Amino acid sequence: MNTSSTSAAPATAAHPVAGPSTAPWDGVAHPGAMGVARPRIEGPGKATGSVRYAADEPMTDLAYGWVVTSTVSRGRIRAIDSSAVHGMPGVLGVLDHHNAPRLNLEAGSFFGPDGGMHLLQNDEVPHSGRPVALVVAETMEQARSAAAALRVTYHEEPYDADFSLEHPAARPATSFFGEDATVGDVEAELAASAVAVDERYVTPEQHGAAMEPHSATAWWEDERLQIIDSNQGPFLVAMTVATLFSLDPKQVRVRSQHVGGGFGSKSGGCGPQLILAVMATTVLGRPVRVTLSRNQVFLTVSMRPATDQRVRIGADTDGSLRAIDHESAFEVSKLADYLENCTELTNTLYAATAIRTRRTAVPIDILPPYSVRGPGTAPGSFALESAMDELAERLGMDPLELRLRNEPTVGPVSGLPFSRRNLVACLHEGARRFGWATRDHRPRTRTEGCLLVGTGMAATSFSAGALPASASITAETDGAFTVAIGASDIGTGARTALTAVAAEALRVDPERIRLLIADSDLGPTWNASGSRGTTSWSWAITEAAAKLRSQLGDATLPLTVSCDTTESLGALPPMERHSYSAVFCQVTVDPATGEVRVRRLLGMFAVGRVINPLLARSQLVGGMVMGLSIALHEEGARDPATGRHITTDLAGYHIAAHADIPDIEADFVPDYEPGDPSGLKGVGEIGTVGTAAAIANAVWHATGRRQRTLPIRPDRVIEEQPTS
Repeated sequence: MNTSSTSAAPATAAHPVAGPSTAPWDGVAHPGAMGVARPRIEGPGKATGSVRYAADEPMTDLAYGWVVTSTVSRGRIRAIDSSAVHGMPGVLGVLDHHNAPRLNLEAGSFFGPDGGMHLLQNDEVPHSGRPVALVVAETMEQARSAAAALRVTYHEEPYDADFSLEHPAARPATSFFGEDATVGDVEAELAASAVAVDERYVTPEQHGAAMEPHSATAWWEDERLQIIDSNQGPFLVAMTVATLFSLDPKQVRVRSQHVGGGFGSKSGGCGPQLILAVMATTVLGRPVRVTLSRNQVFLTVSMRPATDQRVRIGADTDGSLRAIDHESAFEVSKLADYLENCTELTNTLYAATAIRTRRTAVPIDILPPYSVRGPGTAPGSFALESAMDELAERLGMDPLELRLRNEPTVGPVSGLPFSRRNLVACLHEGARRFGWATRDHRPRTRTEGCLLVGTGMAATSFSAGALPASASITAETDGAFTVAIGASDIGTGARTALTAVAAEALRVDPERIRLLIADSDLGPTWNASGSRGTTSWSWAITEAAAKLRSQLGDATLPLTVSCDTTESLGALPPMERHSYSAVFCQVTVDPATGEVRVRRLLGMFAVGRVINPLLARSQLVGGMVMGLSIALHEEGARDPATGRHITTDLAGYHIAAHADIPDIEADFVPDYEPGDPSGLKGVGEIGTVGTAAAIANAVWHATGRRQRTLPIRPDRVIEEQPTS
């Protein structure tokens, strides 16, 4: 197993092991050097190609599986004719609903049983692209060729993939993240408002589209199921596998040493590649690897659901908000429940006399959606921050000033105090750096030749905090410290960040830290998701370090201590805990072609104490790139005649390319989280959340026309008779 270890420095007078301490971060930089920009530990390995991803691990006697997906959008399998397949070169077997291992149908995700994982269990085809068989052969090429020859016939049935807020099957969404909010009398306050906005905002399905396709290898070894998989949390995946296949959790080990991006698409239970690989190795008795093609990733891996949102905001003439009413609908599958919590920001971002939020789920015949970077908050921010900009327009007010005038002192819905709220600092510093004060707030007033030029902004927050995690640390005889935690590095630089956290907590140089991660055997911990990975893992490491330091003294080495943060997290007082950001944008628009170009993006972020500015800034810039891509390019589309995806590759599903990316600046305002022992909050997702709204607002400023549907395609912007 790759441990990404660094050479250990012996304990010397120059690098002593400091005495015990259980205090939280005291604001002083210690030898661990949190706050210092360092390149990622695995960087040279990635640059030279020596790092192995899930599909790269060598394996003796390895067989390969190729997934066969349905060609209908709903119906039943009439027959699977594999007679021609079994005689093809290298073919070892075909798994389908007749011979696949039976699964525990109670297995699911946080939202309950998930029929999306119950593959090859019956003849039903609940959505387009559903895996209906797996062909296993000696080589991937043989498996793919045989899969193409497998004949599957269907009895087609009517399908429903037509999503809208008014869909007759619409129902109240699950209350997994709390109930819908009602504070004050929204209708009365709207009626009493001098100025009001009442608009609809629509976002399409969006895909994680990570660079690394999903891949899993499974085999049995000494009556234990071994798995190498591309995922965002090996421990939770191992628990899901154990439940799904009715195994003792101790029988399952999952490793995910290096992951080529996830963005949420590798965090929801088990991916189809893993389920099918485990089935195949169980039936065939040899290691089996299943790697999805790019097309199969789009067809079989969860996406962000489409949303349809109505936002009503009322205000007095001075900009004071009287009411916010945010109704959000999103698509779900009939196979599994989910919550795209689009109203999260509405409950916390602005003060208003009355606030009401309502969330509606619309079950249709699609693949079960799940989290994609900034779940809920990304489409929710587009709606809320676009509506706020529209309100500022109707008030004749600077949109920055409107936001500053409605800064809350406590949670607008919860009434809880904020642990630390630093949005105003982001707004002020962002405006200063961007030169916002020189902006003419009237639309369509600035041109450069045939181009219209506009600027826009958006504010946002993202919930912060930690979830239970366990860690162990061993003080070794050579002066090094082995830190073991089931974290997952999905390309974010978690190895480098956690090494710095451990070094500071132990008061030693980072070179003395040996870090073990990405293995379910290392104990329970939270996923790399929800911008809570690093905070959760760091808390556990910090507690374990304090415990170890208190026991060192004259202890005999090696000495190992372990800790679990469940009790510490449970003792935290209820508060509003968030990261904050302000995003400023400049665009050019060609009204004759509809082409929108983002010329400049600036984001100021309050994300707690920053472990490594180099990596954190990279995460935020990457998040803003994704926000730009969401604003202008990304759109999961279906053929209305067949219900099938028509954007199932990186040519049809366009994401921002290098030529689309402007000058992007991301920086931090001083911040910390008082409830965290190291002052940490989450970083990555907040970069995405506010960016699409800032771009949409800039497009309005350039053209004088609102874009309430994403993406902002040329056909939605083009003008038949463009004028300057």
